[in-house]
Amino acid sequence: MKNNKDFGICFILSAPSGTGKTSLLKKFFEKDTTNNIFLSISYTTRKKRCNEIDKIHYNFVSRNMFKTMIIKKKFIEYAKIFNNYYGTSFFEINRQLKKGKDVFLDIDYNGAKQIKKKVLFSTSIFILPPSKSEVVRRLKHRNQDSHKIISKRMKKFSEEIKSYKDYDYLIVNNNFNNALEKIRTIVNSENLKVVYNKKKYFNLINILLKK
Repeated sequence: MKNNKDFGICFILSAPSGTGKTSLLKKFFEKDTTNNIFLSISYTTRKKRCNEIDKIHYNFVSRNMFKTMIIKKKFIEYAKIFNNYYGTSFFEINRQLKKGKDVFLDIDYNGAKQIKKKVLFSTSIFILPPSKSEVVRRLKHRNQDSHKIISKRMKKFSEEIKSYKDYDYLIVNNNFNNALEKIRTIVNSENLKVVYNKKKYFNLINILLKK
């Protein structure tokens, strides 16, 4: 289906670790059949986990390469998290938005602040967990982080939760399918706004206005 929007919408999705954000995004894109939504793949200096694929889960680069990209202003946003760098490509985001595609960014609240300053048309969604104990359970269950890293993530938890007030939408992930449906509802609602559809309905509106 051809996209006739004047420009795409940048959707920012943020949440504390263990909230289920990555799983929600994965399922959301599995069920998308429009080909009008693009998932941004972040650059990172973090070591690749055994189940991860380069350029699918992340663009894995060396620390020196990342710092060179910072100097060359390749990132629309970047941050240092738990001694690893994460960043979003300015070129790729801009290219997709100009094509009229909606872009999803899986980034933290610091990255979200940077994006909002640089991208005029953006919509931010914050995912809340049902409880703190559930976050700890999920972090342990996924078996990806050491106890030390889990402890660091939980120390950052309250700081991340406090940032919810800076977002446009708030979803509690106490039921996966319900949370997923709410994300779809937000995307559909945003895409119905006049500001994003002036080009699409330009000819129809002119015909309707003729005497």
